Amino acid sequence: MTLSRRHLLAAAGAGAAAVAVGTAAPAAANPLTSTDPRLVHRLRPPNQSRIAVSVARPTAQDERLRLHKFLSSTDLQPTGQYLPAGVAVTARLVVGKDVALVVGAPATHPDAAYATPREYPLTPGENVVTDPGGGMLYLKAVGDGRKAVVHFGPSTVLAPQFLLGRTTEEEFQTQLDTRTDSPQVELVSPYAFVTVTRQSLLAHREQDHGQLLDLLEQIITSHADISGLSGHSGLHGRGPVPFHLVESPRMPTGAGAYAAHGFTAYPAGYMDRLLTTEGLHDRGWGVWHELGHQHQQLCYRPVDFNEVTVNIYSLAVQRRWNLQSNLVKPDAEGRTLYDTAFTKMDEPATVFPASYSVMERLVMMRQFELAFGEDFWPRLHRLAREENPQTDWDDAVTRLRYLMVYTSRIAGRDLRGFFGAWRLAVDAETHAALDVLALPDGDIAALREG
Repeated sequence: MTLSRRHLLAAAGAGAAAVAVGTAAPAAANPLTSTDPRLVHRLRPPNQSRIAVSVARPTAQDERLRLHKFLSSTDLQPTGQYLPAGVAVTARLVVGKDVALVVGAPATHPDAAYATPREYPLTPGENVVTDPGGGMLYLKAVGDGRKAVVHFGPSTVLAPQFLLGRTTEEEFQTQLDTRTDSPQVELVSPYAFVTVTRQSLLAHREQDHGQLLDLLEQIITSHADISGLSGHSGLHGRGPVPFHLVESPRMPTGAGAYAAHGFTAYPAGYMDRLLTTEGLHDRGWGVWHELGHQHQQLCYRPVDFNEVTVNIYSLAVQRRWNLQSNLVKPDAEGRTLYDTAFTKMDEPATVFPASYSVMERLVMMRQFELAFGEDFWPRLHRLAREENPQTDWDDAVTRLRYLMVYTSRIAGRDLRGFFGAWRLAVDAETHAALDVLALPDGDIAALREG
């Protein structure tokens, strides 16, 4: 669901649905899953002091443009410290330049007036910052590999913080018992950090938080794989910019969770899926979905597919963990989404998209993989990055054309018959583009799994 032209997306309907199949993954040894030095927590000391270290990296916006993505991830780098509202803090920039102190995790403040983080540039030496809203503290450093070190004065509050591969569960539990003045807690891994209320974390404190973050890393790696990303550099490299997941006290109307530039947000009622290993593994469709929005590409995503192509990432997680696909999970009458979609395809009155649910439209996306292999979407992502076609936000016609032409090019088949079977109209420019390709026919609309 598109909530605004600023790319705020809600995971309505299927996007917020739960998956009730599968078992939690075995406990892992908390390995760090990346060797990229720009993933800041590999370099800074465990959070036992008020010293914060950051490593400059490309902006999230630059990475969004490089990867041809719909939404950006985050520029924030956690410090493990909380600043109370109206309290002055001395932030001494010891090493580095072009560094900013950011106060507040996005969309987390109880007062909506402070939902957007506030940014304070730091100059070498002492800087005094007072923020009226207060919140978790972050550093923002733009560049490629330059290190920054900031010493904070004693007015900050050390927050409970679990660093994957650095913090033991025993140490974290001790932090929860002793660092009681921070209203927020953070969990940090190479490609993610999670900011939630202390109350929510305590409700699920018995979890293995190393295993939980391992699962989150697996989800993000799965998304990167189906996006055709590998390594850290180059056009098809994953890059160093992580993803920020937050617990938010406010949800837009009709949204169970949502994605925006810089973060994905989940309500308190979703914490049993975000903060438990069983929930994240077996019932975490909403997390997989929202992180999918931050991988979703632009040019072949017409409005009618906002909440459709995003779920190719969710389905990939289910396959990765050998969970039952939502597409073949029977409803109360024993019908799968293939059954209901195919029934509608045979009805003369069917129109696209109105006749189909979001999840029925997802059957289309899965059929590409059934016909042309599991590398279909990675190859299409790479093609979009390489050609990087520019489209306007409201230009659904052009984006539908790219969907039809790009999928045909990757398949090596003329898919006009396929799209026609689903009742999508093919315009004259699309006909012309496909005529030039002179591909053999490829109507794959009858393919199904399960």
